[in-house]
Amino acid sequence: MIVRFHIDPMEQDLYEYSVSYEGETLYSDVGLGSMEDCIVAATEGLDQEAVAAEIAYKGIISGTYALASLALMSEQIASHALQTTLAIEEVSE
Repeated sequence: MIVRFHIDPMEQDLYEYSVSYEGETLYSDVGLGSMEDCIVAATEGLDQEAVAAEIAYKGIISGTYALASLALMSEQIASHALQTTLAIEEVSE
């Protein structure tokens, strides 16, 4: 099963996330301090059926990652998601 992590900014330095599968929300949390914290928390909540996750920041999917990558490279994945979203937003302006 490949789930999707939806990460969104709430306000200055606070984020929220939800984890969904086939459009149905499995779980979520609010008030985390960084995108990386969201990725770590979302990964920790996954059951054994999940093999990978798509990362979506502000509705823009930046990639699909195996669970081992999520655990080992959460900072780089968060940075990539932010950079991808910013690049797409700039083009859309």
